[in-house]
Amino acid sequence: MSEPQPGRPARAGDKASLSSDKRSLFERVVEFLSPGPDSKDELIETLADAELKELIEPESRIMLEGVLRMADMTAGDVMVAAPRMDLLDIDAPYDELLAVVIDTGHSRFPVFEGERDQVIGMLMAKDLLKLQRAPELNLRALLRPAVFVPETKGLNELLRDFRSNRNHLAIVIDEFGKTAGLLTIEDVLEEIVGEIEDEFDDKDGESGVFTLADGSQRVAGDAAIAEVNAAFASQLPEDAFDTIGGLVAHEHGRVMRRGETVDVGGLRFSVMLARGGAVRWFKVTRAEGPADAGEPAA
Repeated sequence: MSEPQPGRPARAGDKASLSSDKRSLFERVVEFLSPGPDSKDELIETLADAELKELIEPESRIMLEGVLRMADMTAGDVMVAAPRMDLLDIDAPYDELLAVVIDTGHSRFPVFEGERDQVIGMLMAKDLLKLQRAPELNLRALLRPAVFVPETKGLNELLRDFRSNRNHLAIVIDEFGKTAGLLTIEDVLEEIVGEIEDEFDDKDGESGVFTLADGSQRVAGDAAIAEVNAAFASQLPEDAFDTIGGLVAHEHGRVMRRGETVDVGGLRFSVMLARGGAVRWFKVTRAEGPADAGEPAA
């Protein structure tokens, strides 16, 4: 009987190969027993399960879901439509320009010439102060180049552009080259992190009613109706709704959009800021005549 041949010593390469094979087998077993998500919807469900098991915080889940959903969104999905854009007319007098800046509270404005569709540049609100100190300045000299993007541009790509070019606002154009709306970097980020608090946002414990430079009032959409009645000596019903935004939406028939106006209980409510399907801020004055409900602001 022949002697069994002694086995050759295992070499380092053989061990690595064996280790690799074992790892692959383990991964296959895990995948068989607990297959991963096959679609974006399943991945979102997995994130929800992870939150329930306290593996991730609710805020983390919201942001991760926002990133996943944003991948399929375009500029046209998030933009402020052209009729509701706050624009400045290059030929308007200084006082009129200043009034628009104060009423809207934005830091950047598209500037048009002739027709609203003809955007020729962007104006920083702070640059308007230069005209007050030096009226001989030409407003055109203060304009900054406008950035134009198509409606179909993906939000992921647009966010990269905002970051690399240090732009905070873009004009969205349709397939015919017409102005379809505008989009800010804040609008894009809010798709990921949710509502971003800014200088228009109410702070804890503070009033939701503020006096503007022209004597009108800026009222938070979530302000208590009793607070509005106290500020205007009005008689708005306080028992049916918790907030002034709920009452105005009921009277209007739907949630209002930016630039729309409606009269309720002797007060005129004009939407200054609306986000996430809710009105954030109203400009409120006493109604003196019929309101042009649904008419966009200039």
